[in-house]
Amino acid sequence: MQTAYLTSAYLAPIEYYAKLYHYPKVLIEAFDNYVKQTYRNRCFLGGANDRMPLSIPIEKPAGEKCPTRDIRLSDHGNWRHQHWYAIQSTYNNTPFFEYYEDYFAPFYEKKHDFLFDFNEQLREMICDLLEIPTDVSFTSEYIDPALSPATDFREIIHPKKNYRVADPEYRDVPYYQIFDQKFGFRPNLSIVDLLFNMGPESILVLRDSQIILPPDFVG
Repeated sequence: MQTAYLTSAYLAPIEYYAKLYHYPKVLIEAFDNYVKQTYRNRCFLGGANDRMPLSIPIEKPAGEKCPTRDIRLSDHGNWRHQHWYAIQSTYNNTPFFEYYEDYFAPFYEKKHDFLFDFNEQLREMICDLLEIPTDVSFTSEYIDPALSPATDFREIIHPKKNYRVADPEYRDVPYYQIFDQKFGFRPNLSIVDLLFNMGPESILVLRDSQIILPPDFVG
């Protein structure tokens, strides 16, 4: 069975969810060392003033290296309130925000201790909303990419990389966005941009976003 490796990610980009849709099995890395300025604790919304980054403040234990699963969420800056306000103000007028907001609001009302748990509970909920049937599990140790036959996207799906070059499997599929008359289509934003704008039809965008299909894909 074709397997993909992914890192944990906060409201990950569409590219990430295209892998969850197309790969029959996904392993999410639970034993990597935390790296700054990645999708592990940040996402990008389609705001009224261009792309809007959201970043979760974290508490990292002392020492150079720390597994992502041990990274704690910080309460600095009242970020839960700030993030939910940003999501509401950005997407309140989209066709499907009202339908989905009650699924997301509790994540910004309840305190979570660990970044990894917060990300994965969000991802699981979004996969359920999108009816993505992928078999998702977690690594039990760090996997050396040189020793694994799986397709490794852990370093490919990265906000600092040009995804059009780094990930030739993926392609942008334009869809309706609330601010498209102002900016034109803005690709590969957070999955919430797709979900709030397109609702149940989001799955069709994910379906068409993969150029090279895994051998075992059944769509």
